[in-house]
Amino acid sequence: MATPTPRSRPKFRASFFRRPRVVWRQLLRRYTHVGLMRWLVLGIVAGLGSGLLAIAFHASLEGLTHLLQMQLAGVSLPQPSGEAMEGGSIGPYRPWLIPVFTTAVGLITGLLVSRFIPEALDGVTDGTDAMIRAFHQQSGVIRPAIPALKGATAILTIAAGGSAGQEGPISQLGAGLGSLIAQKLRLTARQRRILLLAGAAGGLGAIFRAPLGGAITAVEVLYSEDFEAEAMLPAVVSSVVAYTLFAFVFGGTAILATPSYRFTNAFELPFYLALAVVVSLAARLFIRTFFTFKFKIFGVLKKRYGPILPMVLGGLAMGLLGWRFPELCGGGYGWIELAANGRLDMLFLVGLFFGKLLATSLTIGSGLSGGMFAPALFLGGAAGSLVGQIGHMLRPNIVTQPGGYTLVGMATFFAGVAHAPIGPLIMVCEISQGYGLLAPLMLCSAIALVLCDDIHLYENQVDNKFASPAHTADATNNILESVPVSSVFTPGRSTILEESVTLKALADIIAGTSNFVFPVKNHQGALTGLVAVQDVRHILFEPNLHELVLVRDLMRQPVVVQPDMSLYDALMLFVETDLSQLPVVEATNPDAVLGLLDRRHVFTAYSSTLKALKNED
Repeated sequence: MATPTPRSRPKFRASFFRRPRVVWRQLLRRYTHVGLMRWLVLGIVAGLGSGLLAIAFHASLEGLTHLLQMQLAGVSLPQPSGEAMEGGSIGPYRPWLIPVFTTAVGLITGLLVSRFIPEALDGVTDGTDAMIRAFHQQSGVIRPAIPALKGATAILTIAAGGSAGQEGPISQLGAGLGSLIAQKLRLTARQRRILLLAGAAGGLGAIFRAPLGGAITAVEVLYSEDFEAEAMLPAVVSSVVAYTLFAFVFGGTAILATPSYRFTNAFELPFYLALAVVVSLAARLFIRTFFTFKFKIFGVLKKRYGPILPMVLGGLAMGLLGWRFPELCGGGYGWIELAANGRLDMLFLVGLFFGKLLATSLTIGSGLSGGMFAPALFLGGAAGSLVGQIGHMLRPNIVTQPGGYTLVGMATFFAGVAHAPIGPLIMVCEISQGYGLLAPLMLCSAIALVLCDDIHLYENQVDNKFASPAHTADATNNILESVPVSSVFTPGRSTILEESVTLKALADIIAGTSNFVFPVKNHQGALTGLVAVQDVRHILFEPNLHELVLVRDLMRQPVVVQPDMSLYDALMLFVETDLSQLPVVEATNPDAVLGLLDRRHVFTAYSSTLKALKNED
């Protein structure tokens, strides 16, 4: 074998050191030209950002809660195993400080929100609903000040003792980050909306230690009968990355430490059916109570006196309630864990349910910041635990694990109020580290969807993609249905044949006009058929038939359109008849031909409408 020459060695080394640069160029080319690769990268970026935001949010909330509730007010509430605070002593018992804290937070929140983000005051339930509104109505654009201020005021609200959860503000923070990244990268409105969902999924997956449930909830909660499948890949990637980052700092322990419940007895199904009914009724009561406080009490005050007074009064009322019953403060996951472990009696659960119902309505209904997911899980868990304990009293040999009803009640309640059955179901399994109750979870969630079909927790949630402005360009059929024939049709003279016209005369008529379809009338003036050039082309130049064949022998059944008919219906007639033109007749006189509608008129209207929608998007 020949020994390499000295000149060949530098070439080998140069090629070797150029290889990373070549690989980078190939990756960059794949990012630019391959859609899935692009969303993979953007999902990772959104996950890193939303994970860091979740870490900062959770650490700030934990520290401020320890300071205000434990050290200053001397209130020690049960914490779930996955969020137990470590270190620090409990100060002297001074629960009267809770109304001082919550009232001050109401004043601060009212001043900040009304001064800097007044557009965030109306039309939303919480941060998750604000994210939904940004997706549907704002082309995925969120002003950075909104999630920043809402996140900060949510930390104040929860730490002071307000009844609210973390998921609303963290989903809004993640969505705001995704929107900001998309704007900096100059992405389209469609891409901006997807990256917004990826950021929200990352926040949810991290804060709940539920990467799969967080991703599915983010793409599912937008609709009551649909989900955003296109955003699934970046949402899953973002949620996994954010969860991994969050678990690296706070650990990957599940939020709730519960026994490994399993569904093994078919005779237990009637009790789970009873749970679905009871929890659905509880969900309806919650929605009615919450919106009564929000619109009929605090809404009236806000219209008359401005947004600050309702927030101050809501904070004061929540504080007074928390002074008397500190158990109602915060998200309440510690109580859910105790209920799931069978350590709360029925009377205490009833008090917790109605107290939390009132506390959440006062906190979120008055306009204070916070999420509705945690209170919803709390209420569903309390109602489910009651059903489980009653079932255990009636049939202890069948309902052997009443604590499992707490977990099923959590997912069932949220499925009913938010019409999002799959994401919360998986999330409950993830935060409890158990899938043994998957069958009753699915069954009860499905029943809750039916029983709560007419109620909605999130004000900006729509039925499906066709009801969302984000998918207007996809609703082509609906667009054509709303466009009448008269908008594209111009009346004019058209050649009308008589049934007795010969084939020879028909050939001369065809040669002297540009029409391809001719209406046919009888001697009484009634429209009896149509003659299409495509139907007579094969005999048109047969001299032996010129005087023998008449138009009545060549015509087909009449097919007409009317000026008030939709273009979609006209398009369907063109497809069915395979004609390039159709006669347009008066609606009141089907024999009066106004002219011919050309198939290209429909295609032109379709193209121009779709182009206008894309330009608007």
